Parts: sequence; C-alpha cells; structure tokens
Amino acid sequence: MARGLMRFDRPVTTYWIHDYHFLTLGAELRRLGVTRPLGFFLHTPWPTRCVMQGVPHHHDVVEAMLAYDLIGFQTVDDRKNFADYVHEELGLDVIDDTVTTAHGTSRIGVFPIGIDAEAFAVRAAKAVTRREYNRLHASLQGVKLAIGVDRVDYSKGLDNRIRAFDRMLATQPSLEGEVSLLQIATPSRKEIPTYSQLNHDLATLVGEVNGRHGEVDWTPVRYVNKGYAQSTLAGFYRGAQVGLVTPLHDGMNLVAKEYVAAQNPADPGVLVLSEFAGAAKELDAAVLVNPHDIDGMAQAIGRAFFMPLEERRTRWSAMMAKLKANSVQKWFADFVAALGETPLGNELPAIAAPPAVAALVYHPERSAVGLP
Repeated sequence: MARGLMRFDRPVTTYWIHDYHFLTLGAELRRLGVTRPLGFFLHTPWPTRCVMQGVPHHHDVVEAMLAYDLIGFQTVDDRKNFADYVHEELGLDVIDDTVTTAHGTSRIGVFPIGIDAEAFAVRAAKAVTRREYNRLHASLQGVKLAIGVDRVDYSKGLDNRIRAFDRMLATQPSLEGEVSLLQIATPSRKEIPTYSQLNHDLATLVGEVNGRHGEVDWTPVRYVNKGYAQSTLAGFYRGAQVGLVTPLHDGMNLVAKEYVAAQNPADPGVLVLSEFAGAAKELDAAVLVNPHDIDGMAQAIGRAFFMPLEERRTRWSAMMAKLKANSVQKWFADFVAALGETPLGNELPAIAAPPAVAALVYHPERSAVGLP
C-alpha cells in the first residue's frame, strides 16, 4: 500500500490515512522516504492500556503509529487512553498532546466526525414521498415504530437490543400490538465463521421473540437482513418514533446522528443511545443506556415510546444544535488545518485552498470511498 501511494508524493501533497487497517502505514511511508505531512484518523475506539496489552506486538504497532505527524481520535477518552499507553508502555512523555520520538514530533487530537445535518434533514423530508416509506407506513397500521440500522457485528449489541425489546413486551404487556421494532441488519464479513454464526443466532432469536409475542396481524420484530440506500433510510428514520443505537462500544456511530437529523422538528422521535458510543459524548440529550443492562434498556425503550411532546422537542433541539455546530465539513477542515501546521522546511499551501490530500478512507459503517 505504501508503494502504491508513492505516485502521490509531490511537493504539495499531504497524506491523511484512515482507520485501524493502516495503523502502521505511516512508518512504511517514512521508510520509503516520504517527508510530507502524514495524518492518521482512527474511526474506532482506542482501547484502555490493559486491553491494548493483549494485542500481539502492541509496542511495535504503537511505535509505528508515532511516524504520523498528527493522530486523530473520535473522543477525549480515546485520546486519554492512547496517551496513557504511550507514557506507561513506551516511557514517552505526552506534553500538550505532543510526543517526541525518533521519528520526530507527533501530535494527538480529538476530531469527532459529524454529518451534514441540514442536508440530511432535507433528504429525510423528501424521502417520505418515496414508495419505500409509503409501503412501510401503510404496513404499520398505526403501530408505533422503533428502528435500528447496523452491520451484523458483535460490537453492535444487536442480541441485547432484541432481548431488551422482548423484555419490554413481557414487562409491559399493554405495549403488545402497539409497538414494533424494525431492525435492518446489513450482512458483514459473511465469509468469517464467527460473523456467519452471529447472523444465524440473531435470526433464531428474532424467531423466538416473534413466536412468543406475535399475533396473526402483528409482528413485534421485523428483521431485515439487507442494506438500503441512504435516501431510503432517511425516510425510515423520520417515520420511526424511537431510534435504537445501542452498541457495546463504538467510535462514533453516525446512525445516531442521522436519526436525529431526520426527525420532524414539530414531532421528533426519541434517540435511545448507548453510553459507550462516541456519539453519546455529544448527544447527551438522548436517552442514554447501558447496552449490557437488558432490564434498563427495556424500561428506556418503553419510556421513549410515550415521552411527552415537549420533552421530545427539547431533547431534539439540543442534539440538532450540536450536529449543526460539528458538521462533517468542520471535521474535515479542522483536521486538515491541524495537519497543515506540521513544521517543514517548505511551508504547506494555505488551508483556505486545501492542498491535495491523498486519503485512504475505510469507515466501518460505510463503503470504501476516496476523498479528493
């Protein structure tokens, strides 16, 4: 990969590398003689030191990461975990978020990724005229809807979410026939046995819940094992009274932000959000839950379905304001500007007209894309 990137090595090139697949790519680029600024952004959480110690060759991995001029994380906790590892395991001081090594100086920072909330809101408003939305709306026949949209991945806590919905129906029988969960579970890494087994286990669990609670005219859990276009999902989000984003651990989780942006301001839905998702650091007006606490999640989902309108509006307004203030455009501009401050013999071009960025992007919840 490093050799393939060499064709981008120009006097004005800046490299911005993305995600855990390429933790060590910066060191390889340095070995090939690249002296231009190297930035790295981690979309997934950075673990605590005791967890990182279980990774084979963890010293080598982190030392290689320090070849980057700027290392970006989603949350303050991720940055703290990394700084703690560097200090305790490598014996390096982190002063003002700066580490000095044989590679030179590396800076660490927090750059929470956002979305274009206003554009997504427009898309969601238009999506309610689409055929897919109308089919969903008609099929509900007045039943209130909760929605979850995730890859089939053990980190997403899908089994606990479905169990919590089951527990809610068992403990609040008045909700039977009144609410439903649409879980869109996009297949992921099906060639890996663990993921294939997880998909099978989830389908079995859904069947058990539906068999226990379902009626001839009502299905408690609608489990759809395929993906949808973002334009379609925007309408589904807008039509759902509750958004369930309950991963066991997540770097950010943009589904949470998209759900909020998609809501009708006059009658917004309620976001139930795992406190272990990076998005919870910003969207603290959501109903925060511990995804390991089945009873607690069951109570929170039931509460969300019947939350008063005024409280829903207050929570939504607070979250939407944060989404607008921390857009994906700001995330991009802030990182590139910080990387542009890297000291060099030749100064970088002004960030007002961004320099060429050779970016490798692989977001766990998105397709591979390239940033121009």
